[in-house]
Amino acid sequence: MVRGPGQAADFWSGVGVDLQHNPDAPAGRRAGLEHALRDAVREGRLAPGTRLPATRRLAAELGISRGTAKAAYDQLVAEGYLTARQGSGTEVAPLPSDAVPPAADDTRARAPRFDLRPGSPDVGAFPAAAWLRAMRRAIATAPSLAYDYGDPRGRIELRTALSGYLSRARGVLAPPDRIVITSGYVQGLALLTRVLDGGAVAMEDPGSPFHRDVVRRNGGSVVPVRVDERGACADELEDASAVVVTPAHQYPTGVTLHPERRRALTDWARAGGGLIVENDYDGEFRYDRQPLGALQGMAPNHVVYLGTASKTLGPALRLGWMVLPPHLVDAVADAKLHSDHHTESMGQLALAEMVTGHAYDRHVRAGRLRYRRRRDQLLDLLGPGRDVRGIAAGLHALVDVEDEAEVLARAEAEGLAVGRLGDHWHTPGMSASSGNGRPQGLVIGYGTPRERAYTEALEVLGKVLEGTAAGGR
Repeated sequence: MVRGPGQAADFWSGVGVDLQHNPDAPAGRRAGLEHALRDAVREGRLAPGTRLPATRRLAAELGISRGTAKAAYDQLVAEGYLTARQGSGTEVAPLPSDAVPPAADDTRARAPRFDLRPGSPDVGAFPAAAWLRAMRRAIATAPSLAYDYGDPRGRIELRTALSGYLSRARGVLAPPDRIVITSGYVQGLALLTRVLDGGAVAMEDPGSPFHRDVVRRNGGSVVPVRVDERGACADELEDASAVVVTPAHQYPTGVTLHPERRRALTDWARAGGGLIVENDYDGEFRYDRQPLGALQGMAPNHVVYLGTASKTLGPALRLGWMVLPPHLVDAVADAKLHSDHHTESMGQLALAEMVTGHAYDRHVRAGRLRYRRRRDQLLDLLGPGRDVRGIAAGLHALVDVEDEAEVLARAEAEGLAVGRLGDHWHTPGMSASSGNGRPQGLVIGYGTPRERAYTEALEVLGKVLEGTAAGGR
């Protein structure tokens, strides 16, 4: 609160309100007082029925004329915010409910007690110390131009670091001049959809409904491509100009794209000029053997590779990357320029420091061990009698059940949140129980909970699943 000349220290002490009045407001003292009072009423800091100071006292405390104070009161009486009756003084008027802004939506209040939904890593394991060291080095060595508008493709330091990392860790052919840095995977998918200019995009069924919405909202049309135990069915792409796949660990079924399907996809792209979009969202996390190389290495001129730091470090960093065929680089860079100009530079430089200094590799290795331990705990809980898929890699598993609705109702009653396979089909509401042969299941994310909460979350999951039968395929 800014007090005017001569304003008493106990101003509004009778009503317990900080008026937040600025007597030197550019619009003038009367307008400034009106604004401060109006906001206090709207925001509920001055409750209906609150009696306001007399204009003489108000003027003395604010160091303004009594006429200015009276004019402000009169204006707010005319607008309905205040009431004034002879002999009773001035009070705050009751407002209709739609004139009062709703309380802030606090999502934390609605957060489940136990969260096993897929899609997030354990953000409590973010390498804060390593990131801080990398950021300090980045700031200390950054040229002054790093604080100016930059190349829409991203900082060359990060593109160069990623070129080496993706080559050795994921088998991606990624020259720095074919990499575009994005603000996460979603922006990369949106930019690519705009560049494709409305073509039909095939997307896995089941798959992420949010990613389908991203394509549609950016001008693309979506057609389903069926997923079976070998991954996406490449023989169902006749009507598509592009296909989005998750070959390393299909979301949400967890299957790995079979080598024959890999060849079929790349043959389809070469034969008809189609485009494969590879979402390598959790390719670093494979537990039972070495991570599979990216599909992009088989056909670098026909595959757009999309990667992200969201699962390895944390979604809040908003750092992703696209490795593009040569003919798409300029178009995507132009779309990025006209979207947000470029992704913020300091985070890029810090990530480049972590990659080149191998702190990123160390963090990924530690995460792989941590998530494998969690996966093993999940499998121990479920036991040998339940069908579980997708356990060789990633941060989630698919657990078959006979009745999703029944199990989800139990979970909600216990304060447990899990993913539902039924939400991922292109045609919602269809399942095995409706006669179409589709399996039902729970998508269990074992990355989301903090370390100390995971064991308790598994105990609740075991209670929810107790007595329920596994679904069949």
